[in-house]
Amino acid sequence: MAAVVWARCFSRAWLRRRAGLGCGRHYRAALCAELKQPLAIEEVAPRPVQPHEVRVDVHFCGVNFADILACCGQYQEKPHLPFTPGFEFSGTVLETGRDVSTVKEGDRVIGVSTFNGMAEECVIDQKRLWQIPESVPLREAATLPISYGTAILALEHRACTQPGETVLVTAAAGATGLAVIDVATNVLQAKVIAAAGSDEKCKLAMQRGAQSSVNYSQGSLKEAVEKLVGSGGVNVVVDAVGGDVFLEALRSLAWEGRIVVVGFAGGTIASVPANLLLLKNVSAMGVYWGRYRDQNFPLFSGILSSAVQYCQQRRIQPHIGAVFKLEEVNDAFLHVTQRKSSGKVLISLK
Repeated sequence: MAAVVWARCFSRAWLRRRAGLGCGRHYRAALCAELKQPLAIEEVAPRPVQPHEVRVDVHFCGVNFADILACCGQYQEKPHLPFTPGFEFSGTVLETGRDVSTVKEGDRVIGVSTFNGMAEECVIDQKRLWQIPESVPLREAATLPISYGTAILALEHRACTQPGETVLVTAAAGATGLAVIDVATNVLQAKVIAAAGSDEKCKLAMQRGAQSSVNYSQGSLKEAVEKLVGSGGVNVVVDAVGGDVFLEALRSLAWEGRIVVVGFAGGTIASVPANLLLLKNVSAMGVYWGRYRDQNFPLFSGILSSAVQYCQQRRIQPHIGAVFKLEEVNDAFLHVTQRKSSGKVLISLK
């Protein structure tokens, strides 16, 4: 529904610019002033940092479907209007509060915010920042928190994927899908079957490390998987589509297989047939990435540190599908809702 609303909105509306607020130092930010309407670019006056906070000069911000849901009023967290979207970003530290001990001015960081990332500056609690080494470009670093955080949580923490196991990933050409392929193949030494909705997306997934692919728009996913691996099935499924694709993937699991739900890009939430769980002793579980930040912060922080380490070691290589300027933020949202994107979509603030 959010995709339909956004597409209709932007078929007839363009970015609105607002004038600066007068003298003094200001920075630009994307502003959602009204739900289901185009974002505006405003000049914003910076607020003072609190003792535990850090001011970051934002270089890149990730575009996630959650941003679009929030701007349509359909996200589980509903910020007060007006607000600035953006859950993840990379940049350099401009200023620190007096009690900050984890970073210093000039440090290169990635941040996980509750909105506010799509701006030239972001003030954030020091606990939500992770330092990144010089060898990791800020552009690549901005892809790590959500896509790779989700992939690592799903594969390592929830599914406990082992070397040599077979992983089936749906929506394989999306940012999270490609991250799952990257981590499964290059970190965990698993075999990956990439499932996507077009031949072009399947080709990209193969180029990024999948051993085989399935175009589920052309027939039964379960039958196609069975042709690849036999009746034994796959050990792990990471599903971001939902609906019938989820059900076919569930039926493709091997004995004691694990299916991890990470999203519902197809728009339909399937009911789990409990008898299928019993017959093969399989497990169905979910990953809500942001909830770990509140429920198990040590694990959440460790996962992001692992993502940074994997990137520094070049064990993973994030795929960036498109980069938009801040003033093109509405185009970036439309790019995502119209399913034109593959890999991570970023907003460049520089």
